[in-house]
Amino acid sequence: MDFVLNTKEQQKEMLGAIGIGSIDALFRDVPEKIRLKAQLNIPQSLSEQEVKALLVGLSLKNASTATHSYFLGAGAYNHFIPSAVWFLAGRSEFYTAYTPYQPEISQGMLQSIFEWQTVICELTGMDVCNASTYDGSEALAEAVMMAKNITRKKKLLVSGAINPEYRAVARTYANANSLEFVELDFGSDGRTSQKEISQHLGADVAAVLVQSPNYFGCIEDLASIEKEVHSKGALFVVAVSELVSTGMLRPPGDFNADIVVGDAQSFGIPVSFGGPYAGFVAVNEKFTRNIPGRLVGETVDLDGKKGYIMTLQAREQHIRREKATSNLCTNQALFALAATIHISLLGKTGVKGLAELNVQKSHFLKQQLLRIEGVTEIFSAPHFNEFVVKIKDAKNVQEKLAKKNIIFGHLLENDYPNLKDCVLLCCTETNSRVEIDRLINELRVVMK
Repeated sequence: MDFVLNTKEQQKEMLGAIGIGSIDALFRDVPEKIRLKAQLNIPQSLSEQEVKALLVGLSLKNASTATHSYFLGAGAYNHFIPSAVWFLAGRSEFYTAYTPYQPEISQGMLQSIFEWQTVICELTGMDVCNASTYDGSEALAEAVMMAKNITRKKKLLVSGAINPEYRAVARTYANANSLEFVELDFGSDGRTSQKEISQHLGADVAAVLVQSPNYFGCIEDLASIEKEVHSKGALFVVAVSELVSTGMLRPPGDFNADIVVGDAQSFGIPVSFGGPYAGFVAVNEKFTRNIPGRLVGETVDLDGKKGYIMTLQAREQHIRREKATSNLCTNQALFALAATIHISLLGKTGVKGLAELNVQKSHFLKQQLLRIEGVTEIFSAPHFNEFVVKIKDAKNVQEKLAKKNIIFGHLLENDYPNLKDCVLLCCTETNSRVEIDRLINELRVVMK
């Protein structure tokens, strides 16, 4: 919002209009002892040129993918974004568009949402996708609410190998609805323990939630998990944080997943300090009425011309609050559009090629790292573009590499105390051979 000038004369005029003698009179209900008497302790104003210089100086303190070699993933993936993506998404008709309540003047935005739903369904192997959610963590939380509403059961089995931030948001929703939130341990191979699933899975379980590739980059055995989950009548929920993986791995829909959630940040959306992103919820057709947010559908008008409309809006703004599927009131239309454009530019062969390149790069990096004395592999399961290694005094090594403008992954002991000195590393198509070689050389130096 633009700054609105408020002069002494204008203040006097407004006070006179409402019949009050002073601004203090507006706050007469506020106890005198808690009112601020002194002026705010803020610095003197700066000129536009001085403000720009200040902000540029502050920005230079940030570590970015432009200034540092970046080997960090953990739910925020650095992928190359073609300039065409935001040239198109940044057009004024998209950039300034609001919620498309009136289809007759919102066909462009409605079609873009429809195309988003289509590409997400193609990538995940599911039947129906919503118009998007805020991000992947909120999408997982919505899956929790869907499972409760569909099964009328209150116990959830949640893999400990799911992104900790996703789990934290889902747990908040579960606690607010008095749901039992059981976290499952992971095995020595880095995948969700099927022994843990068998131990806790019963007729009282609403859903089993896993992520693949999981937080450690490991590819889960979805076929085996699905078989056991459905044998007990529970829903099978799969989260996909790194959507590029669907270009190479069989989609969750092929494993009879009931609900697939995740984040499309990998396509067209920069890492940007962790957000904003665009999440998604995709389901089997039979659960269409339980999906949160809104759906856009394709139809024809009276003249037989193709058109787009909001087909389903089962949210509390449109129906009785207690009957709503969720309180998700909006969608990330602009970021969903950017992801859709990026995916469309790549096409089927492009998405597959991108996925293969990520696998090749990450496996090459891991092989080079394991040649260094003191670096060991932790998990044995197949991985996509992320993996975990253990390094002596990992935090100190990470700090030393940061001084050399190398972002050396994510220290897992922050989220998993039992994984001390373990580092989660990511390697994408943006990491050149020169960067990888430099990391290996610098790591050898700091580990001496």
